[in-house]
Amino acid sequence: MQSPCCCLLSLLFYLLLLSGTWANLDGTFTIWMLQTTTFQNTSFVEMEGLGLLEDIKLGYLDTHTWSIHFYQPWVRSVLPQADWDTFEKLLKVYFQEFSHLINKGGMERDIPYPFVAQCMAGCVLYPNKTSQAFAYMGYNGQDFLSFNTKNATWTFSKDTKFSRYVQSLFQNYTSSDMLEIFINDSCVNEVKMLLHYGRAALERQELPVATVFTHIPSLDQLLLVCHVTGFYPRPISVAWLRDGQEVPPGPALNTSPILPNADLTYQLRSVLAVAPRDGHSYVCRVRHQSLGTRSLLIPWESSSKQMEESESRNSTVSKED
Repeated sequence: MQSPCCCLLSLLFYLLLLSGTWANLDGTFTIWMLQTTTFQNTSFVEMEGLGLLEDIKLGYLDTHTWSIHFYQPWVRSVLPQADWDTFEKLLKVYFQEFSHLINKGGMERDIPYPFVAQCMAGCVLYPNKTSQAFAYMGYNGQDFLSFNTKNATWTFSKDTKFSRYVQSLFQNYTSSDMLEIFINDSCVNEVKMLLHYGRAALERQELPVATVFTHIPSLDQLLLVCHVTGFYPRPISVAWLRDGQEVPPGPALNTSPILPNADLTYQLRSVLAVAPRDGHSYVCRVRHQSLGTRSLLIPWESSSKQMEESESRNSTVSKED
């Protein structure tokens, strides 16, 4: 028997330990297996499992039917159907074992219900073809246990009776041979195989669409809003130019986090606070991989009509000098 989170590594090892053709893609790639288990009480447990390659959802496990559902059709090509059937059975055994062992430890140590246990395991493949495996467990949204790949040991973030129990559980059932194979060999093979089949998805590029509009919170302040959406991949650079010069970071500039859209693209907003009719010209500049060496430049010019109606301006793509 293997430890619950360690079993994620073993399942990952089993899933894709096949020879593959290197996809010749540049960059760093990460494969993730995510698990969330909610212990509502001693007899009712909810479980979710999800696989990711970078930000691409590969598939999830339906714990009602114990079947794998694929988000990407090319993931099915990685293994024959018979191997997927075996993998589903392994996942069922793993989830049942995990819920039993954690529930047992929680009851024996008077852990209050409900509580949530989260596991994350996977590996990173770097451009120089080296790799690093990782495994973590969280408890109620906080760091709980982490796996040290150098000495194959589990360490807890906070010393409690429950953390010592789970650490001992994981450590006693850790298969060092399996982990060594996973860390040194199978991780690279897994990512290579997924890169081979998922190359088109990883190389997908969607052009950003940007609009500039205004918001007037008070008579002495004008907010210039640059809304950028529909872009993929995730990395993007959005900046404001004042009279052709980039506005440096400061209290007047506020850029939101990059947020996902429902169509697997991303969006963000950059807001610049200025004084009404300050006499300067402003341009929102967007740089993204899909644009190549070009930039998306969306000008805003002070006018009474814009400030009163907060009209959106159409995007234009321009070559920077």
